[in-house]
Amino acid sequence: MRDVLAVTGALADENRVRALMALHGGELCVCQITELLALAPSTVSKHLAILRGARLIDSRKDGRWIYYRLCGADAPAASKQAIEWLGQSLATDLQTRQDRKRLREILKQNPEELCRKQCRTNSKCCSSAPATRAGARWRKGGRVISRGR
Repeated sequence: MRDVLAVTGALADENRVRALMALHGGELCVCQITELLALAPSTVSKHLAILRGARLIDSRKDGRWIYYRLCGADAPAASKQAIEWLGQSLATDLQTRQDRKRLREILKQNPEELCRKQCRTNSKCCSSAPATRAGARWRKGGRVISRGR
């Protein structure tokens, strides 16, 4: 029952559901999710922590960059079923379609520039390290986006 309650609580917020739907397209950096949701980085981080606590998403750190993806095979059945249900239920939803379109534009942007724009006043921003491996991959054209499912 604990897993079901965690999942239902996590899905009780529109922004968290939007983030989950965005992750259906593959792994995203926290800065890309922040740009999509148009919320403060701290608010997005809190939403992502709730989703992670419900085991709906996984994360990995690459230098100062944090990437999120939908939960893996080791997630509870309730988490996997909820993600599948959301994908089916919201596939044609207007907000989901608008977010997909916006996300395509966001993914065209250099992630370091995107993060720098979001974190002008935050010295702990993930792009404050001048030469991150993620930035090097971007410049070399080797940006990696995996499904993570």
